[in-house]
Amino acid sequence: MQNTKKIPEPIRCEPAKYEYKKSCYAEIYRVLQSFLKMYVFRDEIYCDFQLETNDGKIINGHKVVLASASPYFHAMFTNCDEKNQYLVIMKQLDSTALQLLVNFIYTGEITVTENNLHVLLPASNLLQLQEVKEACCDFLQAQMCPKNCIGINALADLHSCKKLLTSSELYIQQHFLDVAEGNEFLYLSTGQMVKLIASDGVKVPSEEKIFESVIRWVKHDLGSRKCILPQLMEHVRLPLTSKDYILKKVVEEPLLDDCKDYVIEALHFHLLESDKLITIPHNIRTKARQPGGIDKVIFVVGGEGHNVISSTEWYDPNINQWHFGPKLITPRSGGGLAVVKDNFVLYLGGIINSRSVDVLDLSSESPSWEPTVEMLVNRFNLGVGVINNYVYAVGGDDGNSYSNSVEMFDCKTQEWSIVTNMSTGRIGAGIGVLNDILYVVGGYYSGQMLNSVESYHPTLDKWISVPEMCLSRCDLGVGVLNGLLYAVGGHDGLQVLRSVETFQPNTGVWSTIPDMHLCRQYPGVAVLDGLLYAVGGDDGTSALDSVEFYNPNNNTWTMVTAPMNVARTCLGVVAIDRPLHFKA
Repeated sequence: MQNTKKIPEPIRCEPAKYEYKKSCYAEIYRVLQSFLKMYVFRDEIYCDFQLETNDGKIINGHKVVLASASPYFHAMFTNCDEKNQYLVIMKQLDSTALQLLVNFIYTGEITVTENNLHVLLPASNLLQLQEVKEACCDFLQAQMCPKNCIGINALADLHSCKKLLTSSELYIQQHFLDVAEGNEFLYLSTGQMVKLIASDGVKVPSEEKIFESVIRWVKHDLGSRKCILPQLMEHVRLPLTSKDYILKKVVEEPLLDDCKDYVIEALHFHLLESDKLITIPHNIRTKARQPGGIDKVIFVVGGEGHNVISSTEWYDPNINQWHFGPKLITPRSGGGLAVVKDNFVLYLGGIINSRSVDVLDLSSESPSWEPTVEMLVNRFNLGVGVINNYVYAVGGDDGNSYSNSVEMFDCKTQEWSIVTNMSTGRIGAGIGVLNDILYVVGGYYSGQMLNSVESYHPTLDKWISVPEMCLSRCDLGVGVLNGLLYAVGGHDGLQVLRSVETFQPNTGVWSTIPDMHLCRQYPGVAVLDGLLYAVGGDDGTSALDSVEFYNPNNNTWTMVTAPMNVARTCLGVVAIDRPLHFKA
């Protein structure tokens, strides 16, 4: 949150004090204290300079001691004019705070209280005494409550207390209802108010509470704030309030005369079928908030086991459990999966109708798959990638040949169009998007497993050759993690592979990493929380229900202890924001 022009004093919820004492160097501190007490004028053994505050108070000390403890004093006594002065004037510091901080340097002890906090925090920040600054922050953290959290947040911002700034922002979001009823809330700046209500992390039982808090804030200073209301309403997720509330409360609010477009948008939202990609206008106001941050889950769709599968399931790594999701319209296998606009999962092609595309709206209160605009070309065992919400369907079996054609879906116009062909036809290729470039890796064509790789540059509508993989791989999985492209498993024409290799675009070099625990062809690959997951697939004999992940920090693969509910190969896998309506 931004600084306010006037920093409010934090309101005390309970009386307290915070005592901080360094746990080491006790004997050294005793010696330093004796030096300070045995002050002899200009004796270099003892005190060799004085600090004078604005109120005339004199504080004695040793340059070497203060310079050793404080980067501020170190700079003063080595690079500034004061290095040769015996008396240094410190007008910018309160004498109480300076005395406490000098005592801390000599004793390693300090007590933070409500009465001295307001001078200790800025003084410790100036003198760069990080331990005292953190002690002040710990004191404020312990005192935080709905009545004072905004003031504490402002102090943290003013004095660059990053940890306290983050924790106070989170506290405000998590306790929004109580905070919005307090007095501090009414004095938020426009920038602070906009940032708060725009946050996904605000925890409220309904969006109605956000709307009511905005109206309360505006009415507190109606003369100067009424003109700001349209800017605030841009971030109120009015379509997510009930239709009755809009008609009874929102429409009747006289302050909204200049915000009618937002009211009309909300009413229009309720007239539309919210689970159709082609009709609903999606923006920040139609996206549900995610209190506490957005959790990611792995979403698995279709595939084959003993038969073609219609079920979906999702994995929550926080609790290490799999849960079933919305069923497909018909069983699907060998298609491609993509996420667009954060809210929509698209399943493209595959067995049954190889041109068909089904869509799942994750923001719907009752998520279900619906058909949407079909592709121009039949595609089975295709590759799919997304760049800036443009969906690319790459290669695959069109029923007559292994295609080198590529088509692109524009989410705005709801139209498919053909782009430049690849250099060769491919089925079973892996797709990865890195730096807005689409990489097509391996696959199968004309009786051969391929190790070739090519990249598509959308701004040029052009394909460019990329260095070949170490091994030929068909029916592999591809993932992108930390700026690297990973080619996972597959088949080399002789055997199912457990090997994995990675490509660094900056060097143009493929290199191997440790093998997976299991051989996998047709695996799904997804990246979640800095880990690369290989999901399902088959070992050449049967479909797998197992999952394992690669951690680049320790260069190892680890088996996930919770198997999928259904063994799947030729499946679709993506990482998605955990939908509010996907319940455990």
